[in-house]
Amino acid sequence: MTDPKHDNNYKTPVGAPFRPAFPVRSLADIHKLEETPLEQALTVRSTYEIFRNAGHAFGDKTALTFLRTGNPADEPLRWSYADLLARLHQTANMLHTLGVGPHDAVAVLLPGCLEYHLALWGGEAAGIVQPLNPLLTDEKLVALMTAARAKVLIAYGSDSESGMWSKAMRLRGQVPTLTTVLRVAPHDEAPGAAGALPDGVAEFDVLRAAQPDDRLVSGRDIAPTDIAAYFHTGGTTGAPKLARHSHGAQVFTAWASVQVAGMNENGISINGYPLFHVAGVLPASLSSLSAGVEVIIPTPSLLRNKEVLANYWKLVARYRPTSLSAVPTVLAALANVPLDGADISSITYCRTGAAVLAPELAARFERLFGLHVHESLGMTEMAGISTITPPGVDGPAGCVGFRLPYMQMRVVALDENGNASDRDMPPGEQGMVLFKSPNVFSGFVDPADNAKAFTADGWLATGDLGWIDSQERLNLTGRSKDLIIRSGHNIDPKTIEDALGAHPAVQLCAAVGAPDAYAGELPVIFATLVPGASATEEELLAFTAGRVDEAPARPKWVSVIQAMPMTNVGKIYKPELRAMAARQVVAATVAEVCAALGVGEAARPVVTTEGESLVRVAIDAAAVNATGVQAAALQERLQKALEPLPFKTRIASP
Repeated sequence: MTDPKHDNNYKTPVGAPFRPAFPVRSLADIHKLEETPLEQALTVRSTYEIFRNAGHAFGDKTALTFLRTGNPADEPLRWSYADLLARLHQTANMLHTLGVGPHDAVAVLLPGCLEYHLALWGGEAAGIVQPLNPLLTDEKLVALMTAARAKVLIAYGSDSESGMWSKAMRLRGQVPTLTTVLRVAPHDEAPGAAGALPDGVAEFDVLRAAQPDDRLVSGRDIAPTDIAAYFHTGGTTGAPKLARHSHGAQVFTAWASVQVAGMNENGISINGYPLFHVAGVLPASLSSLSAGVEVIIPTPSLLRNKEVLANYWKLVARYRPTSLSAVPTVLAALANVPLDGADISSITYCRTGAAVLAPELAARFERLFGLHVHESLGMTEMAGISTITPPGVDGPAGCVGFRLPYMQMRVVALDENGNASDRDMPPGEQGMVLFKSPNVFSGFVDPADNAKAFTADGWLATGDLGWIDSQERLNLTGRSKDLIIRSGHNIDPKTIEDALGAHPAVQLCAAVGAPDAYAGELPVIFATLVPGASATEEELLAFTAGRVDEAPARPKWVSVIQAMPMTNVGKIYKPELRAMAARQVVAATVAEVCAALGVGEAARPVVTTEGESLVRVAIDAAAVNATGVQAAALQERLQKALEPLPFKTRIASP
């Protein structure tokens, strides 16, 4: 193994892992941390150095535990901190021999697995890692990899998870800079089971095992300003936007998270976040591993695995995690899983992020499990974390805690276009949240994408709406792009969501703007029900209206749906809901026109959505003509009725 003082030709001596200086319970504690200059408080320069320090400090202590299944009785796979460091060295060295240098990208297409951590941290030690969302289309993945000039793709060697291997094989001929595909065998696969591989494709573990495990053969001395990763933003729509993370930004995220959240080597966490997303990679993984926490990976499918969710509390009883971290939609699902006598007393800190927590869900979780949910704010453009509510500080739902040390935070008024102005809001009043911080990203790969990311004077414009309370904690209310604009009146969807979310039959709900010819948008809300519960849409509408004081914000209708559309990280996906709302509005308009012309239901046009920005109206000319109405006349009337709607519609020619 590695020399105890140096990693051979690596210039920086081995240092200590990150440890919290003292418990943080107030902004005064943040100020106390800031009394030491940052360059003295944080001397680690790269993510590689984090793993080198942790590997030496914790040695045989378990770093990663991989659950083969969601059955608590099954035996897991475990890697120690020393194992992780040795394999990280081998991975970085393998990539170096494949021609990966500090400016080359290594794309990663993997499910939850131990090897993901080798791809991440070995990739950053050799070059620039590019985690990819495997559920994106081939076209989007090709565009992202081409923008990054990816040289190597590390992919899962099976189609059992989102068809990843077939997808990797299709991608390899479409990215001009790609030279090698490395196949990661599924756990417990028999040697040689994959058979012969095509030219330019090799087994990840076979090449890795041939490399030295005690040093970086490149001799690379990584600077804090060196780019560590490209993370794509924008969910599943829009042109690729690749955010650049420096090593310094990621290191700061880990160090600051350890300080404010009090992470240490006695901690155990279940990381169910996907590792193509900053939440899973940085606050949940890098921060934890920098402090000696044991990180549990719950099967390749993570928390999308129904067996994992159904057995979650039994898994807690078996593995004794000290913290629970999940997005609000997962917490809502866990609220339906009975304890059945499982001992969950090991959990001392429950945390959520990625979306604003509904007050009723927070209250339900505390009532059922005795766990207060602490909220945090994080984003890709800030290396995964911006504010944290620490253990021992209980805030109301929507309170995302204190800013990190050495960070500046402002709340400013919105201008007439919904963008950040330069007018600061007083405490208690809502505006857009702005940050300056050591972990602000290094900009997008395409400089043209930076224009809207920063204000003219260099503040990161988050797009989040919030206010600062008397304890100087940030409280979020939503996203500026999710505001419902009714005749120029800004309506906060959270007001509506909190109202309906208090109904005992409601599991999840989300308010959006439905297109309206006169007002531009009208508030509507979609809901899913708690399993076994029942409620009519009329009942839910009356319940909501009675709890929304402002008349313009009262929803026009409630729609109960079977499943809420989600992003791959468990956020409610509002673009799809807006498209669904538009379809309902168009369908209602079509029904009115048909009724006025005497076109019966059987002959009425079919209304569908195409993507998230188009509603199609398909006329069956023969069926319409059979009713005595000319299809051309129907199309003309529909065109006139739908034209004023602020949403793109297309009527198929008869």
